[in-house]
Amino acid sequence: MIEILPIETIGLGDRSYLAHDGRVSMVVDPQRDIDRVLAVAAEAGVTITHVFETHVHNDYVTGGLALARATGAVYLLNADDDVAFERTGLHDGEVVTISAEMAVRALHTPGHTHTHLSYALLDAAGDPVAVFSGGSLLFGATGRPDLLGPDHTDALVHAQWHSARRLATALPGAATLHPTHGFGSFCSASASASGTTGTVADETRTNPALTLDEEHYVRDLLAGLDAFPAYYAHMAPANSAGPDAPDLTPPAVADAGDLRRRIDAGEWVVDLRDGTAFAAGHVAGSINIGLTGQFVTYLGWLIPWGTPVTLLGATATQVADAQREMVRIGIDRPAVMATGNPEDWTGTPVSFRRATFADLAAVLASGDGPAVLDVRRTSERATTAISGSVHIPIHEILARLDEVPAGPVWVHCAGGYRAGVAASLLHARGHDVVAIDDDVAQAVASGLTATTDRATV
Repeated sequence: MIEILPIETIGLGDRSYLAHDGRVSMVVDPQRDIDRVLAVAAEAGVTITHVFETHVHNDYVTGGLALARATGAVYLLNADDDVAFERTGLHDGEVVTISAEMAVRALHTPGHTHTHLSYALLDAAGDPVAVFSGGSLLFGATGRPDLLGPDHTDALVHAQWHSARRLATALPGAATLHPTHGFGSFCSASASASGTTGTVADETRTNPALTLDEEHYVRDLLAGLDAFPAYYAHMAPANSAGPDAPDLTPPAVADAGDLRRRIDAGEWVVDLRDGTAFAAGHVAGSINIGLTGQFVTYLGWLIPWGTPVTLLGATATQVADAQREMVRIGIDRPAVMATGNPEDWTGTPVSFRRATFADLAAVLASGDGPAVLDVRRTSERATTAISGSVHIPIHEILARLDEVPAGPVWVHCAGGYRAGVAASLLHARGHDVVAIDDDVAQAVASGLTATTDRATV
């Protein structure tokens, strides 16, 4: 009996998969830290014989080549992908036998990339029982078509519609769907994508690519696209070059003097604790990107690429977790690390205030009008905004520091995490900040919001 085991990468909103028959297994779209995949195979008591890539990924560094080398497995991807290493190239319609119990048929499904492949998993009778759809057909959405640049977007968005329909036509409705993206990944074309399990038949009832005609699908998808992380630009080149296995050994430990020298030199000293702990006391000039949220997405999006990174954590485990997330996007080695608390890292911690939307409403009602900075994405801002607020999406804030209002600045997002990150960036640069740690629904409840045509955008 075939079993499919998902391997979640929550911080990036992705999944890898291991499918096995009780003896041998295949892996689809493995992440860089392949020890997790090896552990799943060991627990299942199976040997990895084949590793498949649906596409040259744009949102993470693959572990596929390293996994194939570590296990002696065959490494397979589209024969038309331009890569710098030996692999087995596949063409549309080719069938790869894994064992007597299972095989894989490659299906060319362009849209997320030009050479994207989906893989239909066949049982012993040759019937499709599942499909690994990568960045093609997702739960309630499709992969975004704009990651290769504007010159490719129009062709890819139309191709994506046809690819989704090809899967729905070529596969039985009962076939289970196993996408790589769509669990919070910015590779999804729709922020409204939902679901974590389902079948092809489920998607025919709900997925825009299968319920809308081509014109309406293309129009709606393109209208809904928003910014994606800046580090994506570095992922495809790394994957095409053939990344090796990561080094997850702990970095050297820094003392207070070393931390100060690194901050003064413009390096990034990143505090991994949650926003509440950071605001209460932290090293002056350090930045807070807590592990409780999308840590590596925002680290990779905000940091000038190649800047040395120092990690500060309450525990060594916290640092190790951050280091594991960093290698997934090609930030291979932290410069140094330190653990404990701010008193261990500096003799004079600094702090800033955290507040709620009710606090902001009370301050505004008193006649004291601090500046309000909205760091949500443009698509989020499109529904409601606080009257008179300034809008600078978090990923643009370092390039637009001269637009941040003078004086006290109350920073908000949709739930508090990004507000804390943005507040730390501004505080490190001398701004007087208050981070709003609250759900934006409370801004509505407090009477603070207006339609965006009355807000300062």
